[in-house]
Amino acid sequence: MNSNIVPPRTEGPRPRIVLVEDDPGVRRSIQLLLQRNYDVRSYASSAALLAEPAPADVACLVTDYRMAEMDGLEVLRAFRACGWTGPAILITAYYSPELVERARREGCDIVLDKPLREHALVEAVAQLTGRLRPNGKAFSTA
Repeated sequence: MNSNIVPPRTEGPRPRIVLVEDDPGVRRSIQLLLQRNYDVRSYASSAALLAEPAPADVACLVTDYRMAEMDGLEVLRAFRACGWTGPAILITAYYSPELVERARREGCDIVLDKPLREHALVEAVAQLTGRLRPNGKAFSTA
């Protein structure tokens, strides 16, 4: 048995993750990847997300950068305007040092490039939600 694989935490409620991704395949893959350890709410567009009241109990926002109505940084700004202060991850197929700098200035904690490396996303979410094991590794989603 792989010692890096740890069962999901069962005590207490699972942290809520909000995912905004316009590509249905990517959105579903990310949701499946994270749902073992998190309460994942996924949205196909920024408009769908912003049509609902901003939940105060969101532990982390994961958003695509380029989407039709508004980009991921605009989504983050809209969430912040509602008083949300949690951490955010921006995922993008248009990764550049300039985008990373802009995203950090606008309040993104982590920028990940596509195609996503599953372990990088799992560890980023675990880091930002405080769900790392004592050895600093993320809880497995396997």
